Amino acid sequence: MFDRLQSVEDRYDQLTELLMDPDVISDTNKLREYSKEQSDIQETVETYRQYKEVKQGYDEAKEMLHESLDKEMRDMVKMEVSELEDQLPPLEEKLRILLLPKDPNDDKNVIVEVRGAAGGDEAALFAGDLYRMYSRFAEAQGWKSEVIEYSETGIGGYKEIIFMINGKGAFSKMKYENGAHRVQRVPTTESGGRIHTSTATVAVLPEAEEVEVDIHDKDIRVDTFTSSGPGGQSVNTTMSAVRLTHLPTGVVVSCQDEKSQIKNKEKAMKVLRARVYDKFQKEAQAEYDQHRKSAVGTGDRSERIRTYNFPQSRVTDHRIGLTIQKLDQILQGNLDDIIDALIMEEQSQMMKDAE
Repeated sequence: MFDRLQSVEDRYDQLTELLMDPDVISDTNKLREYSKEQSDIQETVETYRQYKEVKQGYDEAKEMLHESLDKEMRDMVKMEVSELEDQLPPLEEKLRILLLPKDPNDDKNVIVEVRGAAGGDEAALFAGDLYRMYSRFAEAQGWKSEVIEYSETGIGGYKEIIFMINGKGAFSKMKYENGAHRVQRVPTTESGGRIHTSTATVAVLPEAEEVEVDIHDKDIRVDTFTSSGPGGQSVNTTMSAVRLTHLPTGVVVSCQDEKSQIKNKEKAMKVLRARVYDKFQKEAQAEYDQHRKSAVGTGDRSERIRTYNFPQSRVTDHRIGLTIQKLDQILQGNLDDIIDALIMEEQSQMMKDAE
């Protein structure tokens, strides 16, 4: 492990020199590439340097115990040895985690697609609850969310809502929401007080840059139409809504959230690029996806990952068997307890696989 850490530190120092090279500074692509690489390993290097400093202090203090010391000085050195010794195991554990393979998409923005599934109007209402939950979670993380496309029901839910979350590390946390979410509660439309079970599906896609997925204009069919509101009624008379079809893959994206056709097309292109990138990535990295799925089940969108039980104010994540009695707080966007537990489980599984 320490040989690997030394190699990472050496690379960090090399990157520092490269970033001061006039040839690199004048090359925007290289500057961005090296800056990102250094940023990605900065925490590992800083932790490793902290570890080396503590370890050196510990070794020097232990050496002092072999010298002739008076009782007061010996007791002080023993205390220092004990304090430094306690700091080493947590730092070693953190370093092991930092050396684990990282998902290359972790730092990216995400596009989230929430759809009501089984349960009709109640499923659509639940889809709305999930959208609000993620919006509040994003806000708490300091991220920004922006609606791209939605289809409302007459009673306030969403048949489908697609939105983007912009923020560093958004995918690293949101990827665990991929899958089928189930709700158990008494619908407002239920006069007999019976508990119904409904589901909504969540798809989380990393935003793809233009350089990551090659989409040619000739491969896209662009259709324009008038925007429509709930029930299908026209909400304006201009052809501002846009539908994009990627002919090679059959991926179709619509956007009518903006009044401007140009803005709708820009938003639709982001979703189209993400969906095509997601499709190609899954085909090209099947082995990686399978590993990730085996760890905490973030790969299969049809997999039931979580149940929200209203009568018992309980949320259960089925992938790791975690149950939390804080339904109201979780629906307010307080997802940290669940996501942190999922991250720890995945890291633990990866560490076992690496042994």
